[in-house]
Amino acid sequence: MRPGKAVAVSACGSGSLPNRSDGCPALAHFQRMIGACLAYARDRKAEGRPIVGIMCEFTPREIILAAGGVPVCLCGGSASTIPAAETQLPANLCPLIKSTFGYHVEGSNPLLEMADLLVAETTCDGKKKMYELLAESRPMYVLELPQKQNDPDGLAAWTRELRKFKTMLEERFNVVISDDDVRAAIGDMNRERSLRRRIAELMAAEAPPLTGRQVLHFKSSISAIPEDLAHYEAALDYYRAAAPLADARQRVRVLLTGVPMVHGAERVLSIIEEHGGLVVAQENCTGLKPILEDVDAEADDPLRALAEKYYHLPCSVMTKNDARLELLDELARQYRAQCVIGWSGEHASPMTWSRTACGGCASRSWAPLSAHRTDYSPADSTRIAVRWRRCLRRCERRAGSSHRADCAYSRPSTGGPSGMVRLDDRMSRAAAQGLGFRFPWDFLTTYGRLKWK
Repeated sequence: MRPGKAVAVSACGSGSLPNRSDGCPALAHFQRMIGACLAYARDRKAEGRPIVGIMCEFTPREIILAAGGVPVCLCGGSASTIPAAETQLPANLCPLIKSTFGYHVEGSNPLLEMADLLVAETTCDGKKKMYELLAESRPMYVLELPQKQNDPDGLAAWTRELRKFKTMLEERFNVVISDDDVRAAIGDMNRERSLRRRIAELMAAEAPPLTGRQVLHFKSSISAIPEDLAHYEAALDYYRAAAPLADARQRVRVLLTGVPMVHGAERVLSIIEEHGGLVVAQENCTGLKPILEDVDAEADDPLRALAEKYYHLPCSVMTKNDARLELLDELARQYRAQCVIGWSGEHASPMTWSRTACGGCASRSWAPLSAHRTDYSPADSTRIAVRWRRCLRRCERRAGSSHRADCAYSRPSTGGPSGMVRLDDRMSRAAAQGLGFRFPWDFLTTYGRLKWK
């Protein structure tokens, strides 16, 4: 499918496309998700159930649910809490870390304040140091995550780590977690993953009935809330019967990859869709990555089954990171992406310098050269919009060539360092040599640099 004439769009941040509700009651429910989660957590805490805060998709919610706990994602997405965090943290940390810690400093997140336990994981160095500071005043348990996914010893170590986690929860909350309890929790999480996955798959249609921004609404900070599951079902029924977006065929289909778009940090996606794009797939942790695979609820050893599912999440902190590249290729094909946009938070090093930004990936079937780095502040929104529209025009001009590389590199205002090359020229030469790149990438960056070896 080729993009047609450019869509008339509004000024940055003022468009109505990404946040419209279309009269869907289920979408309206998830647009009020934070308030609903807060009310649910307060009610469950009043019943005596522990509130367990989590910081990453590697933490198996199923074990917390099996212990009778309420797993609550506490990742921060607000720019307003970052100044408070920077009174104790270095400024050169990713915004997700600083925003999350800022809520701790201010005491302004009621879900964090009511948490009986925080569960973290050894993913990136910045988060690990934040956990040390949080542990000075809050109950904290850190899961040791091995990071060599192809090493059988790593999976064995992760399985042992989850068994230790189960034992800790039993002792802390004075409960016994049976295999049947774990299997029941797996069933609930499988149902939630399946429903969210099917909603996301609606975007594979040539003319989808909803936008990527609307799809992003269909998630919750607290997993397996019965009311949420009912609304996921209702949303599927509603959008399966809904008419397609009127201008869907005129928009450029975008695969979005990079750091999670937690609540409050959806700005890049909104800019893309307010300016002629349609985000048909989101590979990141708030999108498809954690919901593509279910867990075997009938496994003889349910903890082992959980370990296998979570250990193989294709995250950029893992080495080697081939699984993430393979997932991107698969999603680009399934959702017929015409453009791939990658973005990372400023100083989010594992995402920025993963193999998707290295010249050594040139033998892949597409050109992984996107690096859009920004903070939670809206200060660079206009610049992002301008660069996205430049990429959109390139997509329109080159839509007829399925194997031409299109990598747009915009130099920062200070100019690039010596030895910087025009990626358009390098990628065109690579394509001419028969590497067969398929998807145009936009190299949108405020601060980033890309060097080819």
